[in-house]
Amino acid sequence: YFLQAVEKKFPDDRDRLARMSLIEGSRKVNGVAELHSELVQTTILKDFVEFEGISKFGNVTNGITPRRWLDQCNPDLSDLITRTLKLEKAVWLKDLSKLEGLLPFTEDKAFRKAWAAIKQRNKERLAQHVQATLGLTVNTNAMFDVQIKVGNRQTLNILGVIHRYLTLKNMTPAQRKKVNSRVVFFAGKAAPAYYIAKL
Repeated sequence: YFLQAVEKKFPDDRDRLARMSLIEGSRKVNGVAELHSELVQTTILKDFVEFEGISKFGNVTNGITPRRWLDQCNPDLSDLITRTLKLEKAVWLKDLSKLEGLLPFTEDKAFRKAWAAIKQRNKERLAQHVQATLGLTVNTNAMFDVQIKVGNRQTLNILGVIHRYLTLKNMTPAQRKKVNSRVVFFAGKAAPAYYIAKL
């Protein structure tokens, strides 16, 4: 029925019918990120957008789950935010737009000092975990570059790490002293057949 409806709407467009025969239709198409949604709508599934209309296509991202990834994993930061906003934690955790209330504190010395201290304690906790589980010593004064994702972005990131490493190797000791130290962490998952992500 789907292809018959396409043929009825675009009666002389056999190429479109061939392109659209690949998919029998679906309820919603999620591009995840806004950029991906736009690409899907204007390139890959353009025919479907013209047939179904734009309302079927959107982007919904998981984003940050405040309760789990902020409040439970970083309770000190969660407490600082709660104290600074002077709101009940349950209020801002359910409405992240309330975090805009932190903007007036971006240049506040006491707030910045507290924020930096929390970051440093968390880096030290992670370094202790790495030492205990992997036997590796991590410089907690370095910038931590943490990427926990799936697939292609990790491939791009590791290429960036290799590039920075090779650049450092070509520097003089004096030049290297001017470069900010960086520790890079990778974690993720991939489907069994996703060969590139498993490299």
